[in-house]
Amino acid sequence: MRQSQVISARVRSIPQSATMKIADIAANLRREGRDIISFSQGEPDFDTPENIKNAAKDALDRGETHYTQGSGILELREAIAEKLKTDNRLDVTSSDVLVTTGAKQAIFEAICTLIDEGDEVLLFDPAWVSYEPIVKFAGGKPVVVPVYERDDYAPVEYQRYITDDTKLIILNSPCNPTGAMYDESVIKSVAQTAEDHNIVVISDEVYEKIVYGTKHHSIGTLIPDLAITVNGFSKAYAMTGWRLGYATAPRSILQGMLKIQQHTVSNATSFVQRAGIEALNGDQGTLRAMVAEFQIRRDLIINGLARIGIKCALPKGAFYAFPKITQYGTSEQVTEKLLRDASVAVTPGSAFGRNGEGYVRLSYATSREDIAKGIDRIEGALK
Repeated sequence: MRQSQVISARVRSIPQSATMKIADIAANLRREGRDIISFSQGEPDFDTPENIKNAAKDALDRGETHYTQGSGILELREAIAEKLKTDNRLDVTSSDVLVTTGAKQAIFEAICTLIDEGDEVLLFDPAWVSYEPIVKFAGGKPVVVPVYERDDYAPVEYQRYITDDTKLIILNSPCNPTGAMYDESVIKSVAQTAEDHNIVVISDEVYEKIVYGTKHHSIGTLIPDLAITVNGFSKAYAMTGWRLGYATAPRSILQGMLKIQQHTVSNATSFVQRAGIEALNGDQGTLRAMVAEFQIRRDLIINGLARIGIKCALPKGAFYAFPKITQYGTSEQVTEKLLRDASVAVTPGSAFGRNGEGYVRLSYATSREDIAKGIDRIEGALK
């Protein structure tokens, strides 16, 4: 039997993560002695704060190295519930919280709990620079719904794509890869539509704390009986490698998600959960300083791109710029050229779906010095 026949069709249909692929290539080139400036990795370049690391060390010293309750230790779930009440105005208790091995795991568990073959999912991205894509997944096959070529989002228009099979809407705000955010009017419109059609909404809020002069809105405040709010510690607390996230949802959905977790990863790492408590309850000064630095870097990279004639919308959150590069080639061609000729690693926009073609993603979770140097290199390569 050929090996391709051994691997399931489901796995064969999954593309490799473009961000991880570019990061691996950049790492290999560095090992070969190339001076690579990477704008590809979607993680803060800051170290995890000392108080958080110390909390994990203390837990290890106490011998907290065993299984925990599948839903997470009580103290962390209580801290998360308090955070959701205070920051997001969600009326939840510790029983309404599931601690997961990262926000991705929470989204995976929610989709496994809700979606069967043939069900439809609407995936929203807030403003791919100048238009709004809505992607519809039916029976596992993605179909791109026509986009809106306008700067002002018209939230009513997407309703015509809802059918009797539409079971789930997924929101991501602040957004990867564009850094865009939904305003309150869009959140209210989606909430009303979900309520009218009895559709569940997953709200991916992992970049919630990394915003610039604007306010984040949680849809769960409007439709608590239909919303799954997902968040994590990776971005706000520079804890990507710790793999710690969480979700809150209606009880029946949360119980389904817990079943998936119990039969896959069992529980989030025990001593990492103690670090999560410290992240939420400890001093938030490091977080505020990190966001302030990201804003400086955002302005530096946007102004640098403008100086060399590359248009890019101003990100309102997260730490990504998503400039349009169609004058230089496809997103794959530009990515390859910059890596080959400028030793600069970016992520092709096509990695984020059909509507991302013609753009590249630049993460400004890197030093000001590397941003300035990288922009100069990009200018030299694209002249």
